[in-house]
Amino acid sequence: MNISDALTEKMLMVANKISNQKHMYAIKTAFTTLMPVIITGAFCTLVVNVVCSTTTDGISLAKVGGFAWLEMFTDLFTAANYATLNFFTVAAVVLIGLELGLKNGIKGFMPGVVSLCCFVACLSTNIVATVGEETVTVAGLAKDYTAARGLFLGMIVALVSVELFTVLRKSELLKIHMPDSVPPNVTNSFNNLFPFMLTVIICAAINFTAVQVIGLSLYDIIYAFVQEPLQAVVQGLPGVMLLMFVAQIFWCVGIHGNQIIKPIRDPLLNAAILANTEIVSQPNYNPADLNIVSMSFWDTYGNIGGSGCVIGLLIACLLFSKREDYKQVAKLSIAPNVFNISETLHFGLPIMLNPLLMIPFIITPLITMAFGYMMTVIGFADILIYAFPWTTPPLLNAWIASGGSIGTVITQLLCIVITIVVYAPFVMIANKQKIDSTEA
Repeated sequence: MNISDALTEKMLMVANKISNQKHMYAIKTAFTTLMPVIITGAFCTLVVNVVCSTTTDGISLAKVGGFAWLEMFTDLFTAANYATLNFFTVAAVVLIGLELGLKNGIKGFMPGVVSLCCFVACLSTNIVATVGEETVTVAGLAKDYTAARGLFLGMIVALVSVELFTVLRKSELLKIHMPDSVPPNVTNSFNNLFPFMLTVIICAAINFTAVQVIGLSLYDIIYAFVQEPLQAVVQGLPGVMLLMFVAQIFWCVGIHGNQIIKPIRDPLLNAAILANTEIVSQPNYNPADLNIVSMSFWDTYGNIGGSGCVIGLLIACLLFSKREDYKQVAKLSIAPNVFNISETLHFGLPIMLNPLLMIPFIITPLITMAFGYMMTVIGFADILIYAFPWTTPPLLNAWIASGGSIGTVITQLLCIVITIVVYAPFVMIANKQKIDSTEA
C-alpha cells in the first residue's frame, strides 16, 4: 500500500467515526431538518423590509406611491418571523433530543420532551422590563434564550439530558412493574415517570447551584465561555477558511466534506445569519453588530456552483479543454451546477484522488472567500443578512442574501471570474496529460 492509499484509508476511517458518532449525527440531522425554519424566517424578514415597511431605511415597495396599503401586512410577516427565528433554539432542542433518543434505542417522543423540559428548567423565567419610569419583573422567557443566542446551551442540555434519561431509564430500581393486563403504552409511560422526573430535577439543580455559587446561570456560562469564543474563531476569516480547507481535503478522497464539518459549522454559521436577520429587523440597528461570516457568506462566496466553487472548473472545461471526456462531463454538469449541485464534476472528471485538479479544488474557495470578505470590509459588498436555500443559483443568492445589494452581486460575479482564472491553467495542463498518455 502506497502513502496515498494509506492516507485515504485513514481519512475514511476518521470520516466514518465522525459520521457515525451519535451526538454529531443528532446535531447534523436536526439542523438539516431545520433549514425550512431558517429560510422561512429570513424570507418573512425580507418581505417586511423590502415590501411592507414604510419606516426602515432603504428601498421598500410600500414607500412607492399607491402601494402604502402593503404596510398592513407587516404584522402578518412579523408574526411568522417571530414563530420561526425567535423559537429556533426550541425547535433545535426538541429535534436533537429526538434524534439522540433514536440513536439510544428509545422510540417515541419522550426524548424530545425531556430535552425541552430540561432546557426550560435551566432558564430564568423572570424578565426585567421598564414601563415608563418604573422597572418591573414579569414571568416569561427572554427572546435571547429561544433565539440564536441560546443555541449552544440548548444543544448541550439536549445531549446531556437525553443521555442521562437513557441511563436512568435502564435502571430496574426506577421501573414500575405493572400487571400484564395493562396496555404496553401505559406501562411505558409509567416507566418513564421517575427517569423523567430525576432528569429534569437534576438539570434544574445544576443551574440553581451555578447561580447560587458563582452568580452565573448555565446560559451565562455557556454563552461566555463556549459559544462566544467559538463564534469568534469560526466567524472570523481564518476560522471559516480552516473549516473550508478541512471540508475540501475530505472531498478530495471521495468523502462528502460538508457533511463532516456540518455539526461544527452549522450551529455557528446559522446562528450568525439568524442574528443578522434579527438585527436588521430592529429599527435604528447598528451595522457594526452584524456578522460578516455566516452561513450565507459560506454559500455565496465559498460554494459557487457547489463545493470547490467548481463553476469556474465547468466554464474552464467548456472554454479551454481539448479533452472530449472533460467537455462531455462539463456539458452534462451545466444544469445541476446552476443550482450548486457539483457531484457530476466531482466524480465525473474526476476531482477526487486526482492530484492535478485537487490543487485548485482546495485553494479556489479559500481565495474567493478571502476576496468576498475583503470586499465586504471595504464596504463595496454588503454584509449578508438573509438565509437562502443552498440550491439558489449564483448571483440570485447574492442578491437575496444581501437584500438587493448590487455591490454584493458584482463581488460574487468577480469571484466567478477568479474561479475561472484559477482552474483554467490546470485544465490546460490536463490537455497535455491526455496527449502524453495517447502518445505513450
